[in-house]
Amino acid sequence: MMNFSKLFLIFLLCLGNLRADAALPAQVDGNTLPSLAPMLEQSMPAVVNISTSTNVGVQINPLLNDPALRRFFNIPKNSRQQQKNSLGSGVIIDKDQGYVLTNNHVIDKADKITVTLSDGRQLNAKLLGTDPEADVAVIQIPADNLAALKIADSGQLRVGDFVVAIGNPFGLGQTVTSGIVSALGRSGLGIEGYEDFIQTDASINPGNSGGALVNLRGEFVGMNTAILAPNGGNVGIGFAIPSNMAVRLMESLVQHGEVRRGLLGVTTQDLTADLVKAFDLKSQHGAVVSRVEAGSPAEKAGLEPGDIILAFNGQDVKSGSSQIRNAVGLLQIGDTATLDVLRGEERKTLQATIGKPKRPQLAGDKLHPTLSGATLGVTPKDQVEGVLIEQVEQNSKAWKTGLRAGDVIVTANRYRIKNLDEIKQVVNPNAPLVVNLQRGGEAFFVVLK
Repeated sequence: MMNFSKLFLIFLLCLGNLRADAALPAQVDGNTLPSLAPMLEQSMPAVVNISTSTNVGVQINPLLNDPALRRFFNIPKNSRQQQKNSLGSGVIIDKDQGYVLTNNHVIDKADKITVTLSDGRQLNAKLLGTDPEADVAVIQIPADNLAALKIADSGQLRVGDFVVAIGNPFGLGQTVTSGIVSALGRSGLGIEGYEDFIQTDASINPGNSGGALVNLRGEFVGMNTAILAPNGGNVGIGFAIPSNMAVRLMESLVQHGEVRRGLLGVTTQDLTADLVKAFDLKSQHGAVVSRVEAGSPAEKAGLEPGDIILAFNGQDVKSGSSQIRNAVGLLQIGDTATLDVLRGEERKTLQATIGKPKRPQLAGDKLHPTLSGATLGVTPKDQVEGVLIEQVEQNSKAWKTGLRAGDVIVTANRYRIKNLDEIKQVVNPNAPLVVNLQRGGEAFFVVLK
């Protein structure tokens, strides 16, 4: 019998040979090994790196507002501004027009947006429009010898399809990871206002936001947006906005600079097991109508509380009320919504024309000259009460004073204000306007004159 030392020696010799031959050859039996390299060579030039710089206000001791003290301590006049930089990714969708699709949070409130192409060129980008509720933005770069991704129908994706994520994680430069589609139609995550995510296990890390999720043909199927991780790193659960949704929103942003969401006027809820039993339904797919607003397009179409919406514009309702909300959110004012509903034992097809939402707005120049170019509204119920700056035109007076979309005015001329009516009462258009702004987790005063 061979002793243990000889067996061990033979094992080491075999292991050494295995390591020497472990590298995969270029061909096996004359056949080229499968590789994603040819596809990526075509796709990667259409994915860009985005860097932004933003000037933010810095709070200082109120005593240092005194000009004499500022001179004494040699504090410059512009000491209240601090520059913040961030990195992300983007996807060239239209090479002729130079349209780049990215996430709103990548360029949010940026004063300068710089795009770096795969060939090293750095270009200044112009912001065309943003949709914070869906976290989508469109920027434009000079259209000179650009590459664009072909757009695929994300509605044809299936769980298990192979996908590749291309982006700029941690600012390292272009990086590629691969995986599969783990789930479709993910919603209710609380990440965005409108959620219909593709879930993937392709590694997505900070900086990948705005990058491309492509199929094995190199076609754009989604825009990498978020990760679900306790420590901020990849754990195999990433989310991408489907290409169908992203491109539809992009078209509206290019045309209008905003997404003009309309009103259907219906509240729905998911079908629970108890509701399925109470309504004597055969399937749990669909959404039940719980409320119809008086005078709304839904009421005019004949929709009633208790109706079960089975399909919306030809798509079966499989994700409940979140699918209805997302579907309505993608429609524009004047679009037609076709609803297949079940009322008792009768199936009906109803059509509603999406109407204009009842949302108070005010043009900034109607309130104060320095607010020219800004559109004011009210904050959502889940945010601090105040006047929301919904939109700011670039290079307008409001823009030059430092106001940005998403800012919330919580006080005006030292008065706490909660809506447009209250701010109208305390603002004198012929005098300087002092506002306290909330921007993200920061708050600061701005004098507009």
